[in-house]
Amino acid sequence: MSSEHEWIDEEAGPVVRPYAVTRGRTRPASSSSLDLLAIIASTRSPAPAGADLGVQHRRLLACLAGQNRPVAEIASELGLPVGVVRVLLGDLLGYGLITVRPPRDKATAATESLLEEVINGLRAL
Repeated sequence: MSSEHEWIDEEAGPVVRPYAVTRGRTRPASSSSLDLLAIIASTRSPAPAGADLGVQHRRLLACLAGQNRPVAEIASELGLPVGVVRVLLGDLLGYGLITVRPPRDKATAATESLLEEVINGLRAL
C-alpha cells in the first residue's frame, strides 16, 4: 500500500473524490480558455517557491514531459474528469508551469471529404 493513497482493493484504485483533488473548486483560477482541444505544453520552468502543488499537479506535469497534448487527452491519460483537469491546469498556468495554445481554426481543420479519402486509402491497404 502506498502512503499517498488509501486503497479499498486492487480493482477500485485510489479513492479520492474529484472535489478533494481540486479543493472544492469547480472552475480554473486562470481566465485562459482551456477548451477540450486546447494544446497544453510544459514550460519546463521550476515551480515557484510558494507553489502549492499536489500529487495530481505533479502527475499532470509528468504527463506533459516532452510532449504537447490537448486537454481531453491529458484527462484520459490521467483518468480524471475533464473539469478536474481544467482546474489543475489553471493552477499550473497561474504558476507559469504550462502554456496554452488555442485549438486550430476550423478553417484549417481536416474536411469530411479529406477524412473519407484517408479512410478509403487505409481500407485499400
